[in-house]
Amino acid sequence: MKWIRSTLALVVLAAMAPAAQAAGNIDCQLRYNLAGWSVFYKTAEGTGTVTCDNGASFPVKITAKGGGLTVGKTRITDGRGRFTGAQSLNDLVGTYAAAEVHASASKATDAHVMTKGNVSLALAGTGQGWSLGIGFGKFVIERR
Repeated sequence: MKWIRSTLALVVLAAMAPAAQAAGNIDCQLRYNLAGWSVFYKTAEGTGTVTCDNGASFPVKITAKGGGLTVGKTRITDGRGRFTGAQSLNDLVGTYAAAEVHASASKATDAHVMTKGNVSLALAGTGQGWSLGIGFGKFVIERR
């Protein structure tokens, strides 16, 4: 279980490391909370706020659905994400493809790296719950 957490932490840190911004890209972050469960099928819902370096900010609704060899119930209360590759606010909303490995007991730690075209989103969060598994699916961000 420790090697899974270590691997997840390395993936998230690498994805969240400062990258050279291409001309026209905007730097945006996501603060979120998310709660859900899984027994082969995984579902979660939550809310958040996107804030960008150009001063833009807007509230969002988040849903995640997928499947795999997964079981658990978690609530992420301190989630943070970083977008890369976005050129406009419209690039941030939509459906991201997600794959994950997760393991937690009592205190939950969540980490994902997902993509939607040229836009990537690295998420990391902490909260409560328990989970174990390997899953895949979609992560949807909509304006509230």
